[in-house]
Amino acid sequence: MKLGAFSVSLNVKNINASKTFYENLGFKVFSGSLEMNYLIMKNGNALVGLFQGMFENNILTFNPGWDESANKVGAFTDIRAIQNELKSKGIKLKTEADENTSGPASFMVVDPDGNTILIDQHV
Repeated sequence: MKLGAFSVSLNVKNINASKTFYENLGFKVFSGSLEMNYLIMKNGNALVGLFQGMFENNILTFNPGWDESANKVGAFTDIRAIQNELKSKGIKLKTEADENTSGPASFMVVDPDGNTILIDQHV
């Protein structure tokens, strides 16, 4: 199972302050906009999403079909196959992707400690 690019999505109180902080750690804006209250910051292969007012808790995010630069990768495990494998292992899903579709979709699971994991396919 290939989960794709990994990032952490942070619920921030002040996106400008967070942007400055992560820039001081060597991150640069990769995507998003301040006007839309989210930025994706990148430092090498490390990705940190800054989201103000969009969700309550921090989220671990995987993007099947993408590398760390949001480039489509050749072979990848479709999100519906990942979802079915997790379900077959008895992992309860918080949300589900529609298995009657193809292409972009997402679903969420929660780990034993309450951390939300978003599997978000864009291709």
